[in-house]
Amino acid sequence: MKKIQMVDLRTQYLHIQQKIDQAIAQVIDSSAFIKGPIVQEFEQNLAHHLQVKHVISTGNGTDALQMAFMALHLEPGDEVITTPFTFIATAEVLALLKLKPVFVDVEPDTFNINPRLIEQAITPRTKAIVPVHLFGQCADMEPILQIAQKHHLFVIEDACQAIDAVYTFSDGSQKKAGTMGTIGCTSFFPSKNLGCYGDGGAIFTNDDALATQLRGIANHGMFIRYHHDMIGVNSRLDSIQAAILNVKLPYLKQYTQARQNAATYYNQALENCTSLQTPAVAPYSTHVFHQYTLKLEPSIDRQSLIDKMKTAGIPVMIYYPIPLHLQKAFAFLNGNKGDFPVAESLCESVISLPMHTELDEEQMEYITSHLKKSL
Repeated sequence: MKKIQMVDLRTQYLHIQQKIDQAIAQVIDSSAFIKGPIVQEFEQNLAHHLQVKHVISTGNGTDALQMAFMALHLEPGDEVITTPFTFIATAEVLALLKLKPVFVDVEPDTFNINPRLIEQAITPRTKAIVPVHLFGQCADMEPILQIAQKHHLFVIEDACQAIDAVYTFSDGSQKKAGTMGTIGCTSFFPSKNLGCYGDGGAIFTNDDALATQLRGIANHGMFIRYHHDMIGVNSRLDSIQAAILNVKLPYLKQYTQARQNAATYYNQALENCTSLQTPAVAPYSTHVFHQYTLKLEPSIDRQSLIDKMKTAGIPVMIYYPIPLHLQKAFAFLNGNKGDFPVAESLCESVISLPMHTELDEEQMEYITSHLKKSL
C-alpha cells in the first residue's frame, strides 16, 4: 500500500507530467514570466468554466480577499459580518484594512455561516457580508443575498475551499461558488481542489467597473505605466503558475468526482459509527470535499484518537482548533468563550481525514477500519 498522505500532489502530477513539464518549458522559453499571455489565457478559460464575466488573478487567496475590500472603498471602522469558524485570512484582511470583523455563529451540520443569525448582527456601520464556503460546499446564499439586498450590503464570497461547487436557488437556477455575490475570491494553494505549484489566487466578478478597478489595484494602482491612480498592491499570478493551472483546469471535473467518490466510500464505511457524524451535504449545494471533516461525539477523546491514527500511519488534521473570536490576534474585539457556541463546539470536536484525488480503495479501507478500531 502507498504511504497515506493528507494530500498526494506528487501522484496527481505524475498523471499529467508531460503536459505540465511542457507548459512550464514553454513559459521559460518565452521568458514572459510576469503578466505573460498565458495568464490572460488562464483567466479567460476559468471565467468561461465558472460562467462569470471577469477573473482577475492574484498572488494568493489572501491578497484576493484584501483587494476585494480595497475595491469597495470601505472606511476604517466599517463592519463586515463573517464566520468565526474559518481560516484566519477571511478576517485577517479586514483587520489589516482597519475594518471591524463582526462574527455570526455557524450551522451545526454544514459548518457554514447561519443566515438566520445575520440580520440581528447588522448595525448602521455594517457594509458587507463574507460567507465562507467551508470545506467544499456553498453557504446558503439565497437568504444571504436577500438580506444583503434589503440592507444595501456588499457580499464577498470566500470560495477558497469550494471552487466548482454549485448552488441551486429556489427557482432552480444554478451558480458556482464565488460567482453569486458582488465579488468572489479563491486560492490556488497547492492543496486546493484546483491548485498550482506555489502561491496563487483569483477574484471573480460580473461588475465591469469593479473588474477594471481590481486589475489596477493588483498592479500598484496603475492603469497606464507609471501613472498611479490609487494606492494598490503588487499581487500577480506568475506565468508558470498560470500555465500549470491552465493544464489542470480541464481535469477539475474529474478531480471533483474523485473527491466525491472518496467521500462516498468514507460515508458508507462509517455510516454505523454512532461516535461520529459524517459530513452533511446541504440540499442547495453540491460538495466538492476540499476537506472530509467528521464531528466526534463529546465522549470521544479526540487527541487520543489522533495519536492512534498517526501511530497507524494515518495523518489526521484539525480544521480549525480555535475559533477566530478566541484567537489572540483578535483580542481587540473582546470576544469571550460562549459567544458562538456552535463554532466553539466544532473546534473541539472536528477531525479531517485524508482527502485528495489519488486515494485508492486499499488506502480508504485501511483508514476507515483503523478509525473504527480507534474510537
